[in-house]
Amino acid sequence: MGDEEKVGEALVPREYGESLELGVDFSTTEEISVPEKLIDQVIGQEHAVEVIRTAATQKRHVLLIGEPGTGKSMLGQAMAELLPTENLEDILVFPNPEDENMPKIKTVPACQGRRIVEKYREKAKGQENVKSYILLFVMFTVMLALFMEFSPTTLLMGLFVIIITIMALSNMRLRSSVLVPKLLVDNCGRTKAPFVDATGAHAGALLGDVRHDPFQSGGLGTPAHERVEPGMIHRAHKGVLFIDEVATLSLKMQQSLLTAMQEKKFPITGQSEMSSGAMVRTEPVPCDFVLVAAGNLDTVDKMHPALRSRIRGYGYEVYMRTTMPDTIENRRKLVQFVAQEVIRDGKIPHFTRGAVEEIVREAQKRAGRKGHLTLRLRDLGGIVRAAGDIAVKKGRKYVEREDVIEAIRMAKPLEKQLADWYIERKKEYQVIMSEGSQVGRVNGLAVIGEQSGIVLPIEAAVAPAASKEEGKIIVTGKLGEIAKEAVQNVSAIIKRYKGEDISRYDIHVQFLQTYEGVEGDSASISVATAVISALEEIPIRQDVAMTGSLSVLGEVLPIGGATPKIEAAIEAGIKTVIIPKANEKDVFLSKDKAEKISIYPVETIDQVLEIALEDNEKKEELLRRIKEALPLSI
Repeated sequence: MGDEEKVGEALVPREYGESLELGVDFSTTEEISVPEKLIDQVIGQEHAVEVIRTAATQKRHVLLIGEPGTGKSMLGQAMAELLPTENLEDILVFPNPEDENMPKIKTVPACQGRRIVEKYREKAKGQENVKSYILLFVMFTVMLALFMEFSPTTLLMGLFVIIITIMALSNMRLRSSVLVPKLLVDNCGRTKAPFVDATGAHAGALLGDVRHDPFQSGGLGTPAHERVEPGMIHRAHKGVLFIDEVATLSLKMQQSLLTAMQEKKFPITGQSEMSSGAMVRTEPVPCDFVLVAAGNLDTVDKMHPALRSRIRGYGYEVYMRTTMPDTIENRRKLVQFVAQEVIRDGKIPHFTRGAVEEIVREAQKRAGRKGHLTLRLRDLGGIVRAAGDIAVKKGRKYVEREDVIEAIRMAKPLEKQLADWYIERKKEYQVIMSEGSQVGRVNGLAVIGEQSGIVLPIEAAVAPAASKEEGKIIVTGKLGEIAKEAVQNVSAIIKRYKGEDISRYDIHVQFLQTYEGVEGDSASISVATAVISALEEIPIRQDVAMTGSLSVLGEVLPIGGATPKIEAAIEAGIKTVIIPKANEKDVFLSKDKAEKISIYPVETIDQVLEIALEDNEKKEELLRRIKEALPLSI
């Protein structure tokens, strides 16, 4: 990949599509060793890993803030692996003979809970056998009486005695069963501390509940202690309670969660006031968990202040990184990531070196920053699995490079599918032109979402001012405030190079069929080129597309989404793209795509016009005037 060069006054395009060095010698990911512990499988979040290790040792709460897919839930599971298991406990609920609506709670070491319940069941079973013997004795006595003297009166009396006996024994069965405790939390056989994902849980699921009993009177109902159900805070006892998007919990639930964190125990009661369970309230149930809360940046503002204060005062807050430097060491980590995803999925084959190179190239492209790799690894993992599915469908032993390319094309996000439809429809109706030349018409570039580029046709026309006071720049198209301001700023450059009062003109700028809306100032050089072309009546090449912000001094400033914008231009059949010089290292194209387009990194507006405008005498005179009028850096 060579730097931009100048041959005389001519700009030449920069070359892309170079091979990648991965920092490890392998043929397939089968040869890559994958760490056993989850904490060692976390990629690119070194600070977060260090915090999780410390928090696990000291049993501190953690708040993880960052974008989706950056490894927050994986860190929560990794903490559960690091917590000790020798102190795990079982939790049982016993009937309270003094007040059946206040069951008693008992904790015992793990695995003892099952033995206690079994012991009580055997005792209850013995009582059931005694009742069976009593019933058999009564039936035998009735049959003997009938045998000795059979009469209707004796028969009726015998049946009456049997029915009364059955009812009495049935009531005895309920009375004896209440002596059997219920195992609320069973940690027997666990090899690691509990990890409970309480994301989106309702109050009963999170805090525990008591089931409603429709037969709550007359001795037919289920004993109160048997209706008690543990919450996720209780199941996470001695382990990790993970809650993603913690701010979606109601303030009341967040307050209850705070109480549980402070007291390390929380009683279980019915969550519905209309239920018989609302009458039941257990003794406080142990819930000594470590909270790992997660969310986006707006989560912080919506959290209960006391809950966040508790985490901040007795734990750590961590911001998850979205990119990591594009170094050989970090590329090696992405190779490990691909191997991990293959093993974790269990249904797809391993990847060849060429296939891994395409995954790393996609990580470069999705980072959106020069010299960085994306850490939105959930999305990247989706491409790994899609490529694996394609290889399985083709009957391959390994995933090849073309499988990954096909997966990237097939597993498009909705925004990318919309962008493709947008381009196809506009080409069909000749809204997008990719050949010839036209005055005042330019192919701008924009993005939908984060990674989906579109070609954005822009037209400009100049007419005498309708107002005697001053001409206006009139913009149509669904633009955001920043985009509107960027259009207004273009007038500063035009006034300086034009050397005359342009207030005599109304300048109309139209963003053609921009139903989706445009935000940002990355169309600035496109607008400037279209307006200058309209003023000077110099045609613009329609096989050229461009993107870039523009300062009032005529400098082309960096923008976001360089790679998806260029890919949109390629799909639209455009042959040349102009981008800011500052973005030249943000472009990551596979070799086959790089061969389809010429990319010109530029620094100033005169360089943009030199490439985009058709060659003629007017063009040379225009470029001379612009260079003289503006303090451009050469």
